[in-house]
Amino acid sequence: MVNLVDLTTVSEYAGRVEYLCENNRCTLRIKNLTESDSAEYRFRLKTNQPDVRFAASAGVTLSVTDPDLLVKVMETMVHQSNSRAKLQCHSRCLLPHDPSYIWYKNGQNIRGETFTHSVYFDSADSFSCALKGHENFPSPSHCVDGQTCNRVIYNNRSICAFKGSSVDISCMYSNEYVQSKFWFRPERSHQGQNPSQPEDLSEDSQYASRVQILETWRGRSTLRISDLRDSDSAQYLFKFKTPSFEWRSDLPGTTLTVTALQVQVITSTVHQAYTYAELKCRSSCSPAGVSYVWFKNNEKIIKEERPLYKDQFYPGDIISCALQGRENYSSPLLYALKFPVVSVSPSDEIMEGSSVTLTCSSDANPAANYTWYKTDGNQKLHPLAKERQLVFSSILVSDSGEYNCTAENELGKRTSDMISVDVKYSPKPPSVSASPSAEIEEGSSVTLTCSSDANPAADYTWYKENQTLFQGAEGSYHVTSISSEDSGIYYCKSRNQFGEINSTSLFVDVLYAPKPPSVSVSPSAEIEEGSSVTLTCSSDANPAANYTWYKEDEDSPKASGQIFTITDFRAEHSGSYSCGAKNKIGRQNSTFHQIVVTGAWTSRAAGITTAVVLAVILLSIFLLIRKKKSAKRSSEPGEPHSKQDLNQQLFRSQAYTLSYCRSKTELQSPPEELLYASVQFSKNQSDPLSSNIEDSVVYAEVQFNSAAPRSQMSATEDSTALYSTINKTRTQHESAAHHFY
Repeated sequence: MVNLVDLTTVSEYAGRVEYLCENNRCTLRIKNLTESDSAEYRFRLKTNQPDVRFAASAGVTLSVTDPDLLVKVMETMVHQSNSRAKLQCHSRCLLPHDPSYIWYKNGQNIRGETFTHSVYFDSADSFSCALKGHENFPSPSHCVDGQTCNRVIYNNRSICAFKGSSVDISCMYSNEYVQSKFWFRPERSHQGQNPSQPEDLSEDSQYASRVQILETWRGRSTLRISDLRDSDSAQYLFKFKTPSFEWRSDLPGTTLTVTALQVQVITSTVHQAYTYAELKCRSSCSPAGVSYVWFKNNEKIIKEERPLYKDQFYPGDIISCALQGRENYSSPLLYALKFPVVSVSPSDEIMEGSSVTLTCSSDANPAANYTWYKTDGNQKLHPLAKERQLVFSSILVSDSGEYNCTAENELGKRTSDMISVDVKYSPKPPSVSASPSAEIEEGSSVTLTCSSDANPAADYTWYKENQTLFQGAEGSYHVTSISSEDSGIYYCKSRNQFGEINSTSLFVDVLYAPKPPSVSVSPSAEIEEGSSVTLTCSSDANPAANYTWYKEDEDSPKASGQIFTITDFRAEHSGSYSCGAKNKIGRQNSTFHQIVVTGAWTSRAAGITTAVVLAVILLSIFLLIRKKKSAKRSSEPGEPHSKQDLNQQLFRSQAYTLSYCRSKTELQSPPEELLYASVQFSKNQSDPLSSNIEDSVVYAEVQFNSAAPRSQMSATEDSTALYSTINKTRTQHESAAHHFY
């Protein structure tokens, strides 16, 4: 069975192969063809069904060669001084349409772009041609006249040799008068300082003791390079001089390619513990008729001498190959994938915003392809990048997590262990809350909670209006029985070793029932009838209380509101008042407050005084009459009293009585009403007192100081005068009437 390999995976075709597939038609395009590309090419179709593949039984054979150009002399014109010839550049291959050409004379580029060219020549001149764009494949130099001329013909256009081996590069030259000759590399012509002055390789330090110039016979020179190195890959040219001629170097020489063997993976099947693979020992030289040697873990596998090798390969196995007899120049080692190792830089604490690099390393050849993964909360892997290094230029908090990587090449796929990335950062702005979140009533249990995202975890401090309440790792502050004094503005601070930050303010509003109300009266001094009285009820409550006023011994409320005003206070308003304060939490009543109007007491006192005055007057008159009777009896022998003496005695009695009334009145509030008193005298018989009283009116005036005269009194009425009038009426039984105003 023929092993088919995808050309895009073959290193020697890297960058030169392109697939063009459209409408069930596929084209293989190969760029920069070399002779080694000569091969048979096949197409294979792979479906989405496992192990279902279709391959063409016959392929397309590609033969890569140079243009196989030759210079032909079409005609010559020989003259004594010079000759002229017509040359043609001929190819045995099918050339592109209307190509352009390059012509050379004695190894030097001359003007001319068509396949025919007319030139003047000497007998020692040689000519060559090449296709433009394919200058590395010129025709051999051709003598126009005879077989002897100035020319250099290289035995090989290109040579492939293994690293560490020796190679011979040869050419033929013809000239009978050669003065000097040497081999050189164009790019090392005096280390590139002057390309027109090439440097002899035998004098180049890079080739010291590794270069030999061999002259096996006249006109043939061989450059032998031993212990080949990668740096020896180059183009090598030969140059000679005569007294009158110098061979130019515009024509290409021999290209040497130094290569090494490589182990190529043809097929592989990855199992959990190992990989089964088919390997090939190959090089770009592809020498024929050689035997190979295989090494596994530095031990020679005796049974294998073919370029193909199949086996099971475990992680860490090392494979190489070499040409038999040249074991010292084995291929680079092929590593079966080792388990990747992940490293983190920096290795100490990782701060938010810093630069962090994760590196995945696996000893593998062919080189491994890497993929980075991060696990989420469900332990699912999410691919992040297909690079050996995962770089965070400014790492975020969200980048914290578990990471691992996979390494994969032709020999399998391996996964690293998980590594944790823990990004440290200062506390984020805290959030604060109160529980219960609804209304807070006095006496209930309340918890204030402060939370802040931080790494490492933050410590918390609670404050009430800059007073420290609590500090600790837990962000909760508990009040088992909250009171109205706990109302206020609270905030917390979160802190760790990388920083600290305060929260926003939290207002705690404690609701409580009204406290026992207090009642105040304005005016606070004596309250006079008719004045305005204001009662004020005050109670501390949250929310604010609603107020209701009550009067003792009355069922219905008197008023609502914090202030109760009586604009015209009367006697019936006197009594005991209280207020009730109520909100949605509860209620509280004040004690009763006694309010008495001063005017009401004065009216009662005035009534009592009036009665007393009348009684005193009556008693005085009665005593006076008896006294007169006694005096009459005692004075009968003598003259009766004069009318003037009688009047004086009567008015002394009245003055005493009125003076007494005035003294009593001064002890009370001033009278606010006129007081009237009448005294009737009846006379059944002749009375000496009444007979001596004339029909006249006597006025006695008593002054009263009134602090608050009644508003109902007329402005023209003198409320401070007391009038007394005695009227004498003559009847059968004479009577006397006394009127007091």
